[in-house]
Amino acid sequence: MGRLENKVAIVTGASRGIGRSVAKRFAAEGAKVAVLSRTDEAVQKVVDEIRAAGGEAIGIACDVTEPDQISAAVKHTVEAYGTVDILVNNAMDVTTTMGTALDTTIDMLTAQMKGGPFAHMLFMQACYPYMKGRGGRVINFASSVGFIGKEGYVPYAVAKEGVRALTRVAAREWARDEITVNTVCPVAITDSFETAVAENDWDPGDLFPIPRMGSPDKDIAPVVVFLASEDSAYMTGYSFMPDGGFMIDAAR
Repeated sequence: MGRLENKVAIVTGASRGIGRSVAKRFAAEGAKVAVLSRTDEAVQKVVDEIRAAGGEAIGIACDVTEPDQISAAVKHTVEAYGTVDILVNNAMDVTTTMGTALDTTIDMLTAQMKGGPFAHMLFMQACYPYMKGRGGRVINFASSVGFIGKEGYVPYAVAKEGVRALTRVAAREWARDEITVNTVCPVAITDSFETAVAENDWDPGDLFPIPRMGSPDKDIAPVVVFLASEDSAYMTGYSFMPDGGFMIDAAR
């Protein structure tokens, strides 16, 4: 029996990268997975991969910046599987991440907030009634960019730190409802991070004590499975850092 047997999970931003890896690992651990991304074509590819491996999944096209689509996606999941046990808020807008403290505009900030803490909160609110009193799990994705104050990333840093603040408050408020809420701040080989590495001429061997980039499949998805499982039942409100040691001590 898998660690997530008979659980129902929603994974946003699940058509590629970390979201895809998490969705596939959840299904391999026995969960029924709602795979969410912007287009039907993108989610169907992941659904087909999960089903080919013997797992169970449905695909739902959802733009997380549209509140009506969020509520519709949760409704669709409940109609298909009866409930929601696990929510993974992974989707993000990669087009407006960069801006300095001088040139960042309200529109840039708003775009990041809509796809980040605003969307996370709306998904959490929509899933809450199904999770209450049933050991629900919320896993939100943030970033070390806000921790370190990475120059040139004001919109992204502000939004991701907003996600962490939302996580901490909800963790306190929902603990007595048997819902845990945690954050993952990963470093992994994704399209956006590979672009940043190339643009900044970074060498992973210089950046991380473990001298390599993380793997969504091997390094990030297992951490998310842990947070979704019973093994993490006594942990809530924390920021988990699968990052090769990049943020040693900073997550305390």
